[in-house]
Amino acid sequence: MAFTLFIPYLVVNAITFALFGYDKQRAMREEYRIPERNLVTLAFFGPLGAYAGMRVFRHKIRKPLFSTMVPVFILIHAGIYTMLISGYLPG
Repeated sequence: MAFTLFIPYLVVNAITFALFGYDKQRAMREEYRIPERNLVTLAFFGPLGAYAGMRVFRHKIRKPLFSTMVPVFILIHAGIYTMLISGYLPG
Protein backbone atom coordinates (compact mmCIF):
# COMPACT_ATOMS: atom_id res chain seq x y z
CA MET A 1 0.00 0.00 0.00
CA ALA A 2 2.74 2.48 0.91
CA PHE A 3 4.33 1.90 -2.50
CA THR A 4 1.35 3.55 -4.23
CA LEU A 5 2.31 6.79 -2.46
CA PHE A 6 5.94 6.53 -3.56
CA ILE A 7 5.62 7.99 -7.09
CA PRO A 8 3.61 11.09 -6.07
CA TYR A 9 6.03 11.57 -3.17
CA LEU A 10 8.97 11.52 -5.58
CA VAL A 11 7.22 14.02 -7.85
CA VAL A 12 6.56 16.43 -4.96
CA ASN A 13 10.18 16.16 -3.83
CA ALA A 14 11.43 16.75 -7.40
CA ILE A 15 9.23 19.84 -7.74
CA THR A 16 10.46 21.13 -4.37
CA PHE A 17 14.08 20.57 -5.41
CA ALA A 18 13.51 22.40 -8.70
CA LEU A 19 11.80 25.34 -7.00
CA PHE A 20 14.66 25.74 -4.53
CA GLY A 21 16.99 25.92 -7.53
CA TYR A 22 14.68 28.36 -9.32
CA ASP A 23 14.51 30.60 -6.25
CA LYS A 24 18.30 30.55 -5.92
CA GLN A 25 18.64 31.56 -9.56
CA ARG A 26 16.17 34.41 -9.05
CA ALA A 27 18.08 35.50 -5.93
CA MET A 28 21.34 35.68 -7.83
CA ARG A 29 19.68 37.88 -10.46
CA GLU A 30 18.02 40.00 -7.76
CA GLU A 31 14.60 39.28 -9.23
CA TYR A 32 11.25 38.58 -7.59
CA ARG A 33 11.57 35.55 -5.31
CA ILE A 34 9.35 32.77 -4.06
CA PRO A 35 8.09 33.81 -0.59
CA GLU A 36 9.74 31.93 2.29
CA ARG A 37 6.33 30.84 3.54
CA ASN A 38 5.77 29.01 0.25
CA LEU A 39 9.21 27.40 0.39
CA VAL A 40 8.55 26.18 3.95
CA THR A 41 5.22 24.73 2.82
CA LEU A 42 6.94 22.98 -0.07
CA ALA A 43 9.58 21.71 2.35
CA PHE A 44 6.87 20.25 4.56
CA PHE A 45 5.45 18.17 1.71
CA GLY A 46 8.79 17.44 0.00
CA PRO A 47 11.50 17.57 2.67
CA LEU A 48 13.99 15.39 0.82
CA GLY A 49 13.80 17.66 -2.23
CA ALA A 50 14.13 20.72 0.00
CA TYR A 51 17.17 19.29 1.76
CA ALA A 52 18.79 18.31 -1.52
CA GLY A 53 18.00 21.76 -2.95
CA MET A 54 19.52 23.45 0.07
CA ARG A 55 22.72 21.45 -0.32
CA VAL A 56 23.08 21.40 -4.10
CA PHE A 57 22.18 25.05 -4.69
CA ARG A 58 23.54 26.28 -1.34
CA HIS A 59 20.24 28.05 -0.84
CA LYS A 60 18.66 28.93 2.52
CA ILE A 61 21.38 27.08 4.41
CA ARG A 62 22.04 30.01 6.74
CA LYS A 63 18.39 30.59 7.56
CA PRO A 64 17.62 29.03 10.96
CA LEU A 65 14.02 28.39 9.92
CA PHE A 66 15.13 26.15 7.07
CA SER A 67 18.18 24.60 8.72
CA THR A 68 16.04 23.38 11.63
CA MET A 69 12.64 22.75 10.08
CA VAL A 70 13.70 20.76 7.01
CA PRO A 71 15.42 18.04 9.12
CA VAL A 72 12.37 17.99 11.42
CA PHE A 73 10.13 17.51 8.37
CA ILE A 74 12.37 14.66 7.20
CA LEU A 75 11.99 12.96 10.59
CA ILE A 76 8.21 13.42 10.51
CA HIS A 77 8.04 11.88 7.04
CA ALA A 78 10.32 9.01 8.07
CA GLY A 79 8.01 8.28 11.00
CA ILE A 80 4.89 8.41 8.86
CA TYR A 81 6.34 6.12 6.22
CA THR A 82 7.65 3.73 8.86
CA MET A 83 4.15 3.48 10.29
CA LEU A 84 2.65 3.01 6.81
CA ILE A 85 5.08 0.23 5.97
CA SER A 86 4.61 -1.52 9.31
CA GLY A 87 0.82 -1.33 9.04
CA TYR A 88 0.04 1.09 11.85
CA LEU A 89 -1.59 3.59 9.49
CA PRO A 90 -4.06 2.76 6.72
CA GLY A 91 -2.65 3.57 3.34
